[in-house]
Formats: sequence, C-alpha cells, structure tokens
Amino acid sequence: MTTMALFSIDPYEIMTNLIQLFTALILSMTVAFERESESKSAGLRTFPLVSLAACAFTILATSFGDANAQAKMVSGVITGIGFIGGGAILKSSGKVSGTSTAAAIWSTGAIGIAVGFGRIEIAIVISVVAYCTLKVFGAIKENQSEAD
Repeated sequence: MTTMALFSIDPYEIMTNLIQLFTALILSMTVAFERESESKSAGLRTFPLVSLAACAFTILATSFGDANAQAKMVSGVITGIGFIGGGAILKSSGKVSGTSTAAAIWSTGAIGIAVGFGRIEIAIVISVVAYCTLKVFGAIKENQSEAD
C-alpha cells in the first residue's frame, strides 16, 4: 500500500518564493518612501503590504495548473487592490484628493503580481517609473499651483 503526501516540500521552491516576496517588498518601498515623504494617507506600511500580498496571491495562483484559475485569482487580487485604493480617494468641498495615492497603491499591486509571476524586469520598471512619476510630476504640479 502506498501513501501519497498531500504536498511536498521543495527547499528550492521555498527559497525562490521567499526571495520573490522579499523582492516585492523592497521594490514597493520606493513608492512608499515617496508617499510617506509627502505625508500622504498611505505610506511605509500600506504599499509594501499591498505588494507583498499581491505577490503571495500570485505565487499561490501559479501553483494551479489551470491558466483560467490563475487568471481568476489574479483578477480578484486586482479588484481587491482597487477597493483599497478607492479608500484613499476623498472628496471635500468640491475637490478630489488621493487619486495619485490610489494609483500608486494599484502600481505597487502590479509590482507584486509581476514579481509573483517571475517578471522581475517589469516590476523594476514599474517601481522606477511610479517613483519618478510621483516625484517629477508632483513637483511640476506643485510649481504650477504656486504660479496660479
């Protein structure tokens, strides 16, 4: 009589997954530092957690053999991240604020998903471009507001 293990522990896979999770955490820190330095509603805790969770869900999704199941899982993650980002958007006195923070939350989710799928190059580009967009265009917007 043979017994079948419910799961097998592969040390290489465990190490790879840990490296992916750590990478997602680190790459999201650029955006987190920028948002924190601007005293935005989300910062050093929110962005890394979003990226880490998105990466973890993506790693789990890749363990499914069915591409359709993977797509559904990632779709759910993207929807959940959108929900979190929606909480960062505020409307007061006819003005809307927090849309950049919401977009940055979504971007860090994309970082986590990219890392989870093993597409580190995409995650790095998202991290750098998101940081530069927030920094450069934030400064331009601030200078323009002062000129008005």
